[in-house]
Amino acid sequence: MDDTNSNYEPKYPEQNPGESQTPQSANFNSAPVKRIIRRPPPRSNALTMWITLPLVFLLGLGFGWLLRGQSDTSNANSQVTIDENVKRYDVSMDGDPSQGPENAPVTIIEFSDYQCPYCTKWYDDVYARLMKDYEGKIRFVYRDFPLYSIHPQAQSAAEAANCAGEQGAYYQYHDALFGQKNGLDAQAYSLYASELNLNVEQFNQCVSERRFQAEVEADFKYASSLGVSSTPTFFVNGLAVVGAQPYEVFKQIIDKELAGDIP
Repeated sequence: MDDTNSNYEPKYPEQNPGESQTPQSANFNSAPVKRIIRRPPPRSNALTMWITLPLVFLLGLGFGWLLRGQSDTSNANSQVTIDENVKRYDVSMDGDPSQGPENAPVTIIEFSDYQCPYCTKWYDDVYARLMKDYEGKIRFVYRDFPLYSIHPQAQSAAEAANCAGEQGAYYQYHDALFGQKNGLDAQAYSLYASELNLNVEQFNQCVSERRFQAEVEADFKYASSLGVSSTPTFFVNGLAVVGAQPYEVFKQIIDKELAGDIP
């Protein structure tokens, strides 16, 4: 597990681009991941990253990196080189909440965790900027991947967000959870619902009866079957991007997609 001390989670970690855990039902086997897409070696203080494809997706196998790197966002000129053997994966949206037009040319599916500091970092640094700069061109889908062993509130937060979605406020609640003004617990969930002018009684009933427990667990199981083991993990039109990568990385991949430069 490449996680920080579970008793201390800095909001803005300096090195680790994501958090991971061993899925509870996984049977891990070691297998090499062929690195066929790379950036030129970075200069001092430049973003370090690898794009590795094809991904090795076996049931229970650790997730192969398409893109992996440290969270240095200082180099806006970092270049992503795409190999002709790049492979895409068919990842289901499963009817989960989405933002942006259904016919957008780029779909980003994020598997994430509301208690994960790296997910919060990506939300703070990249999410809003990306949605604004590519308005009308991105369909964003959030799917749950709570890291149960290290984030005890992640499951309940995910269920609460789905309860807000029942009242048509999923992404407003998503934003409130990542803002964490009131923390993550039952009282906080109710406060967020009140601040968003939801029907609080209806919301609290949904949360207390755990109406979306199975939905969240199904997301986790599905992601684990793909080989996802860390948060955040993204699929950009089926291309896997692992970790809290900076805006510049997503911009380059999206621009290449819009230009038709990726096979």
